[in-house]
Amino acid sequence: MMTSDTARDAAAGSLKRRASTSSLSSRGCRRRELHGRPKGSMSTVSYVDEPGQQDDVARLTVQLENTYQLGPTKPFPVVVVNHILKDVLSNYLREERYDPEVCRQMAKTVSEVIKGRVKDLLIPRYKLMVVVHIGQLTSQSILIGSRCLWDPKSDTFSSYVFRNSSLFALANVYAVYFE
Repeated sequence: MMTSDTARDAAAGSLKRRASTSSLSSRGCRRRELHGRPKGSMSTVSYVDEPGQQDDVARLTVQLENTYQLGPTKPFPVVVVNHILKDVLSNYLREERYDPEVCRQMAKTVSEVIKGRVKDLLIPRYKLMVVVHIGQLTSQSILIGSRCLWDPKSDTFSSYVFRNSSLFALANVYAVYFE
């Protein structure tokens, strides 16, 4: 009994959301019956959502025209970003000891903090990528490389290396101009 009431409510709800419009009149149905179509065959158009809701969304979106701006109006502030990298890495890692689990989470945290601080500079039309490497400082060497396609006139990067007694950290911020 409970399931039939639930099914009935669901069917009533779907009828409220859906409106049907017939494309044939009763006279058109009789003509089609004469041409060999099955009796009761009708075309319908259904609307799952209310048409008024879609119109409201279309009115709220703002259409912006193309600026045809192919280069940045001002260059990316590499020096300011270098200061941000130095400040964040030294504040977060100054007293840290190397532990693989802690450093893995710390790399994520530091990269999010750096990205947030660089975004606070409100540099228009630049896509930012922040990569942070943290490793143990012993008598080993490491080579870290990165390659990408970019325009050297407008795209740039900023990098900073931090060391303490037990770990090293390399932070890179890549700024790619979005045309």
